[in-house]
Amino acid sequence: MSRLLFEPITLRGMTARNRLWVPPMCQYSVEAQDGVATDWHMVHLGGLARGGAGAVIVEATAVTPEGRISPQDLGLWNDEQRDALAPMVAFMQSQGAKAGIQLAHAGRKASTYRTFEPDHSGTVPASDGGWETVGPSAVAYPELAVPKALDHTGIEGLVAAFQTSARRAVEAGFDFIEIHGAHGYLLHQFLSPLSNTRDDDYGGSLANRARFLLQVVDAIRNQIPEDMPLLVRLSAVDWVDNGLTIDDTVQIVQWLTEYGVDLIDVSSGANVPATIPTGPGYQVKFAEIIRQRTGVPTAAVGLITQPFQAEHILATDQADVVLVGRESLRNANFPIHAAQVLRHKNPPTPIQYHRAYR
Repeated sequence: MSRLLFEPITLRGMTARNRLWVPPMCQYSVEAQDGVATDWHMVHLGGLARGGAGAVIVEATAVTPEGRISPQDLGLWNDEQRDALAPMVAFMQSQGAKAGIQLAHAGRKASTYRTFEPDHSGTVPASDGGWETVGPSAVAYPELAVPKALDHTGIEGLVAAFQTSARRAVEAGFDFIEIHGAHGYLLHQFLSPLSNTRDDDYGGSLANRARFLLQVVDAIRNQIPEDMPLLVRLSAVDWVDNGLTIDDTVQIVQWLTEYGVDLIDVSSGANVPATIPTGPGYQVKFAEIIRQRTGVPTAAVGLITQPFQAEHILATDQADVVLVGRESLRNANFPIHAAQVLRHKNPPTPIQYHRAYR
């Protein structure tokens, strides 16, 4: 029996074996604080690829040292980092999964402690390996340090940093790139009027606030091969009054497609504290609205934990790809499990494990 979840999807020159993908999830595990991927990342990413996912997206990877969320984040601002990722990419591909990477800059939410650090909150001081943060405006995220507002030279430098990191991603062998424009990190900070109070050509109107993101997209699209897919993750809404709305995001997506973006990874929130009504699939409606109103392929994410739930999202035309995060951490073989539950005729099982599924 064929299931939509296990139908291939083609974006430009890339065809993923199925539509059940693993989203980027930070591991905060670079103990050397040099941005270089470790054995943990190899086992973590390789296990997810072996588990049958159509694609695995490497966690938010900083384009500059100051762009890291924590000192223990991955980076792609030098060749050593590229070379450490290359064998991981090759292994993921050897298991049948496409390998993606999310390029990011945390902006005013950078230089923070890892989420699992005991008794630590706020901005990491320089004495503990922290640094001065930047943002669109000198407006702090609650309980974090006030960032330095980027000037035009700083913005231009970061556009170049995204482009150079994209080149290294190509050299490492990645199949596609995702730009992180969500979750309150730098590009989202520029998009949202709650964190962007500038009065120059990067602030004010939605077109101005989207300028930085579009420049990054344009720089990367011009750097990578024509047949390489480019994705953008967006927070569809800020979940608070006077923040980003779904109408804003629909317009941003329309602009993004003009610059060569192939799929929108739709999340929400995290730029400011907000009360979010969470529940199974609580963000899927945003992926559906964007898909319907723009015609652009979307990926749905957010408390998707059951095979039939994931299949339903595709069967009802709410999205083109389903991203399963936390459930993949609980069960790296979730795609194989989903294929069994849905009675798919050809589960994505490693040949070495065939005896377990006969």
